[in-house]
Amino acid sequence: MGHLLVVGDSLAFHGPAQPELLTHPGLYPNVLGRLLGLDVDVSARLGWTARDAWWALTRDPYVYSVMLPRAEAVVLAVGGMDHLPASLPAYLRNGLDHVRPGPLRRRVKRAYHLANPYVVRATGGRVRTLPQPVTLHYLTRCVDAVRALRPGVPVVGIVPPPFDAAYYGHVTRTHAPAVAAHRAWGERTHVPLADLDVVVAPHLAAGTLNPDGMHWSWAAHEDVAKALAEAVRTGTSYPDRHGA
Repeated sequence: MGHLLVVGDSLAFHGPAQPELLTHPGLYPNVLGRLLGLDVDVSARLGWTARDAWWALTRDPYVYSVMLPRAEAVVLAVGGMDHLPASLPAYLRNGLDHVRPGPLRRRVKRAYHLANPYVVRATGGRVRTLPQPVTLHYLTRCVDAVRALRPGVPVVGIVPPPFDAAYYGHVTRTHAPAVAAHRAWGERTHVPLADLDVVVAPHLAAGTLNPDGMHWSWAAHEDVAKALAEAVRTGTSYPDRHGA
């Protein structure tokens, strides 16, 4: 049996209630693998952006030595975290993990998490986790690298899924511009996209997602997997973004 490489974020391993083992059959990478008849390799971490995907492809020897060489298709399921509103620039937020001593680090991070929704509301979501041009730059580098190293292997991406999270102050103004930018990027670079804005929106509207307003129900995982499978199989966006 062949292999599929999925590079993603926490949506690749988080269910409707909590993070799950990557082997959980309901997670979209595993549903996708069953639909395509492929074993699945997943490289993903909480909060990963397109930049982290690039780092995974170029800095993780297991990814570039084992996962990528045996992949029959590559799914770049990143970009959703990039467009979330931010209260701190990425370099400052990531730097909190390095504050010492430990008790001070925990107090600082606790204060940051408590303040985040209020700061995001105060700034109106004008700051993204990663600027859109940076996101598209790293997505393009990922695609170019795969096409250079594995000519002919399909590479698919996503349109960022919708969210409505208390942690981000229920500020969603970053979403629509990101959706438009990703769709234009997919057309420009000839990368098939699973349009997760269309796929996940009904689940969000029905209130059936994880209570955090970001992660998915099992039904949403299944629908996302179907969209990605169609993108891999046909090389076209799914569902048709020009449809109803």
